[in-house]
Amino acid sequence: MINFHLNGRAVSYTGDPEQPLLSWLRDEMGIISPKDGCAPQAACGCCVVQVDDKALLACVTKMGKLAGKAITTTEGLGEYRQAVFANAFVREGGVQCGFCIPGIVMQANNLINHNPEPSRADIEKSLTPHLCRCTGYKKIVDAIQCAAEAIRNEEEVDLPEVDGSIGTRLPKYQAQDLVLGQHRYVDDIRMDGLVVGALKFSDHPRAVVKAIDTRAALAHPGVLRIITADDIPGDRHIGLIRQDWPLMIGLGETTRYVGDVLACVVAETDAIARESVALIDVDYEVLEPVTDMHAAMLAESPSIHAGGNILSQSITSRGDLDAAIQAAAFTSHGVYETQMIEHGFMEPEACIAYPSSHSDGATAGGIEVLSQGQGVFEDRVQIAKILGLPQAAVNVVLVPNGGAFGGKEDLSVQGHAALAAYLLGLPVKVRLTRDESILMHPKRHPIWMEYTIGCDEAGMLTFCKGRFVGDTGAYASVGMKVLERSAGHATGAYNFPVTDIVSTAVYTNNLPCGAMRGFGVNQTAFALESCIDDLCEQGGFDRWQFRYQNALDDGDMTATGQVIEAGAGAKSTLAAVKEEFRSAKFAGIACGIKNTGIGNGMPDSSKVTISVVSTPDQLPPHPDGGDRERANEPVKVIIDHGWTEMGQGVHTMAVQALVTETGIDPALIEVRVATESEMVTGMTTASRGTSLVGNAIIDACKRFKADLEYHKLEQLVGRQYEGEFTVDWTTKPGAFVEKVYTHYSYSYATQLVILDDDGQVEKIVAAHDAGRIFNPTLFEGQLEGSIHMGLGYAISEDLPLEGGVPKSTMLRKCGILRAKDMPEMEIIGVEVPDPYGPYGAKGVGEIGLVPTAGAVANALYQFDGNRRHKLPMRLPRKRRARRRR
Repeated sequence: MINFHLNGRAVSYTGDPEQPLLSWLRDEMGIISPKDGCAPQAACGCCVVQVDDKALLACVTKMGKLAGKAITTTEGLGEYRQAVFANAFVREGGVQCGFCIPGIVMQANNLINHNPEPSRADIEKSLTPHLCRCTGYKKIVDAIQCAAEAIRNEEEVDLPEVDGSIGTRLPKYQAQDLVLGQHRYVDDIRMDGLVVGALKFSDHPRAVVKAIDTRAALAHPGVLRIITADDIPGDRHIGLIRQDWPLMIGLGETTRYVGDVLACVVAETDAIARESVALIDVDYEVLEPVTDMHAAMLAESPSIHAGGNILSQSITSRGDLDAAIQAAAFTSHGVYETQMIEHGFMEPEACIAYPSSHSDGATAGGIEVLSQGQGVFEDRVQIAKILGLPQAAVNVVLVPNGGAFGGKEDLSVQGHAALAAYLLGLPVKVRLTRDESILMHPKRHPIWMEYTIGCDEAGMLTFCKGRFVGDTGAYASVGMKVLERSAGHATGAYNFPVTDIVSTAVYTNNLPCGAMRGFGVNQTAFALESCIDDLCEQGGFDRWQFRYQNALDDGDMTATGQVIEAGAGAKSTLAAVKEEFRSAKFAGIACGIKNTGIGNGMPDSSKVTISVVSTPDQLPPHPDGGDRERANEPVKVIIDHGWTEMGQGVHTMAVQALVTETGIDPALIEVRVATESEMVTGMTTASRGTSLVGNAIIDACKRFKADLEYHKLEQLVGRQYEGEFTVDWTTKPGAFVEKVYTHYSYSYATQLVILDDDGQVEKIVAAHDAGRIFNPTLFEGQLEGSIHMGLGYAISEDLPLEGGVPKSTMLRKCGILRAKDMPEMEIIGVEVPDPYGPYGAKGVGEIGLVPTAGAVANALYQFDGNRRHKLPMRLPRKRRARRRR
């Protein structure tokens, strides 16, 4: 027997001394604040707890080592410190998705106990065990300093007193629960009779599955069922655009990558399910994988899919290219390559599904799905198809997730959980370990780019020629759209009179590549901005002035031929950094443009319903069925919409739009997302959530405001107000139309990367045109987090494969930057209103990392005179750094 204290209470443990503290806390004690982000890798810090006077990783702390110890989690901090940390992180904006924050809070609590007045350097050093993919760490450090000051002075931390309208620093929606770890992510949800599924993945990227022997696994005590492809009642092929991705590989079929699923073991516990997966014996005929995207394009290459290995080809062309090349005074030509990287969201994939029947009896035998995906309505379409059910029989409820960045657009474990629940008639959870997550979900595309651009003697750009090849991996995902976006943004934030772009997406047996923040634009921006600087050097042009005179303005044309009619903010962002650029010794500069909305002839649409309710049964339920403390006001206003909250703040934006329109106290407003509301939207992607939901709320409030003029809010109980905003007039690529409208809105940016005398990144200045800044705290946080991701992409992140298999599935090997690696960041908000955005707003979710790699490359060239053509670019070692002479 092992005796110790947990949150001030004496407890005894009689189990396996090798059991990790994390699983005991979560599975046996119901303490959910320590999160499982990578167990047992000990790489993310999400599970940190305090043991006596040390902050330890619970995933590798064994129960046998705890005799006589005192363990503290956020649940045991006491009311005062809970309030201080919660309010400090909320006030300073140190929480976005929130998954990593409870572990950071415990690290901070331990630091403050030892050092009541920590410096920023002290805090950054203490955060070395922790990863955060959302914030860029700056606001986390701010929050810890704020909490330390309050604790030192025995004071409280006050939240800003604002009305919550657009432009105010309204605290993030339900952020206190996120800080203290009491928001329930999917893996935190408990329910009676819940069983667990685990997946058997392919051992080879390309192999014929000749036999799957499940007998030993099925005989394992506690195994309930083993599901294979033959058990799927509906269509097992899934995909957001092209349905080429089987939920499971069947006998006689060929695997296409090592993340292909062959079977799902459903068992009483997670441990039993995983032990049983290891007992499944698969007989393969192993084939040579196709791993080189250029070789895959050759006629003699084996076809990964019927129809060949070319998934798509996007072409944008206008003007006489040959004449422009001949007339150019200066020409820059280069081949550039970017790498595959991992999203690195802190919450691995998980889903719970369970049988349900609706009160009207019309959909008896249906399925409820608790999803962390980026599009609950897309989830519903695919799950219904897998199960052979009508969509009305499937209700997908959003559980706000612990980060996504595009990596949770494709269906991952939702289909397996729903299938298992449907076949067994039981609630089933399927979750991935970090290793499995890295194997399974799509990554950022590696893209090979050949650029040629030219200008005249006055430094005016004349033409842009680009040839791009992107490795889309084993399945389509949204790869055709990523390479389409690369083509459409190939000319960046500049006006090129002549363009000729061909962008090709190619199948291989590598990990699939799909959506990731920036969506194919980061890659082309890196190459283009390098070429721009090269032209400047050839012609002796000032790098800032060259960009300014060529930057897109109202009336100019993008690569696709779309004329920017209003809202072009590129020059305003350049003007915002001019002075600092002039004064910096080693400065790289780069501009960026990024679409808001998917466009390209596809509709961008959002629906909302605003409901006035009073009785508890009218209030939105918790996804986990738990209770939520609510204020005692007799009336609540509920916003139903269809967008995924994944840290970016779309729920907060919805609240602020409603407050702006009606003046209602934000404390009265709640938000929910579930497919049963029929607030049908597409995927939460393309930086469009705020723009579309904001406009839909404005539409709904036309009627709501009219009623509020003559009635008190409580007199409107029971009324609903529907709103909708749709952009269905964009232009399909290649369409012959008088006017091209590729996207309804664009955002713009300029970034400076400033190096010190050792060639290290000292400061990044980011000037971003948001059209209208909804919430300055969230705006800054989005950009700081984007810079963190963009800088890592530029200098450290990589996911190398060998024979189609990751060389490592360790999170710490992915190159994600930690707090101590981050430079000073200065965010400059620019507001050039967009004619179609709510209150003039544009998207900012992706533009924040579009210019970063190009700015880093150009800064390094200023430092040492070496032009970088491939990512990641390693910074010079301090001792060996040599400045450019």
